Amino acid sequence: MLEELELRDLEIGDAGWIVARHAEIYAVEAGFDMTFEAQVADVMARFIRTRDPIRERAFIAAFDGRRVGCLLCMRLTEESAKVGLFLVEPEMRCRGIGRRLLQEAMGFARAHGYGSIGFWTFDGQRASEALYLSVGFRLVTSHPAHSFGRDVIEQEWEILL
Repeated sequence: MLEELELRDLEIGDAGWIVARHAEIYAVEAGFDMTFEAQVADVMARFIRTRDPIRERAFIAAFDGRRVGCLLCMRLTEESAKVGLFLVEPEMRCRGIGRRLLQEAMGFARAHGYGSIGFWTFDGQRASEALYLSVGFRLVTSHPAHSFGRDVIEQEWEILL
């Protein structure tokens, strides 16, 4: 299946799909409210408007012509990148798509001079946490917060490249 997976950069229509699927999936799976959708829309709009095409990249995973996952690799500083809007469609999880997206982003960041990659998430996503650990990320901070209409434990993860 992974041999048939297409990984491509952002195209027309992808941004709307990324915002909608994040909002819909996280509403069901995490109980997030509409402020999460607004946050995702802000991140996506900023990425499109200010993106450095040499050092920043979107990875859209498509299978059989259908979008099944996404991840943004964005510049944080000259030396560090961050992962954003990482998602795999629920019915496509546990097939290696998330690992492939993450490894592609790590390879891209390494090839473009970044020494580390970080990202923000929240506690409770056990399969995702296992993936992060398996590719070498480490949990840097963890603290309680009220985000997107509910109490969460915010986490920051990082890997040195």
